[in-house]
Amino acid sequence: GQGACRRHGSETGLGATAAAETLTQQTDGRSRNKGMQRPARVCDRAAMSDAGHAVPPSGPPSTRTTMARGAARADYRIETVLSIIDAAPICHVAVTGEDGPLVLPMAHGRIGGTLYLHGALANSILNTGLVGGLCATFTCLDGLVVARSPLHNSMNYRCAVVLGTPHRIDGGEKAAALRAVSEHVAPAWSHGRAPSEQELRRTLVVGMAIEEASAKVRSGDPLDEPEDLDGPWWAGTVPLTSAWGEPVDAADLGPGIAVPPAISSFAGG
Repeated sequence: GQGACRRHGSETGLGATAAAETLTQQTDGRSRNKGMQRPARVCDRAAMSDAGHAVPPSGPPSTRTTMARGAARADYRIETVLSIIDAAPICHVAVTGEDGPLVLPMAHGRIGGTLYLHGALANSILNTGLVGGLCATFTCLDGLVVARSPLHNSMNYRCAVVLGTPHRIDGGEKAAALRAVSEHVAPAWSHGRAPSEQELRRTLVVGMAIEEASAKVRSGDPLDEPEDLDGPWWAGTVPLTSAWGEPVDAADLGPGIAVPPAISSFAGG
């Protein structure tokens, strides 16, 4: 099965601001966070190489990616946003079409400052996004925050929201984009059969340069009311860890075919 970080990939596809406001309490002077050390988990996989691909510079956020609540937890540095994109196993993609808003979880990949998504040629959410734009959000859940009062319970997390102008990918960039998505899921592109021309023609690939982005991060202890600090109630954090299990051969796998090292190395990590 998938690790806990994959099961809790994201809470919403409507933007990191909304997601984080659901998960967090506003930072104030009562904060006594100790900077909880995060355990190793699936969400901490290393980022792919960005050689030869431009990464958008850090800069002032746009109006729609500026944090209103919990602004002290906002991080507008592009390197933070990219690290969350690379750490999150999936993203949630949101569009607004003729029937209203739609949010779906999707696999993703990244090369430099461009996000890639893929699906069937008739994929509704991608085709809608190509016409009206799309928003992608990414979330890694790092632990539970248990406060003395239930209304102060929270979660420790890292999340990001990304906006840009999506465009259809064809030609030589298409194979590179598909490899980026595949390698983000499992780094085994070179160990399998290469995609056929027919498979490539049946696949829609969408790229989106990261034009607007923001991240929001919570870590540390609960923020309890001062009058509750001497009470008899337990307070603290419960770190969330996840790990891949040992690979299991397919029931129809032929004899003598070994697990590729890139896949077997996942075990326990």
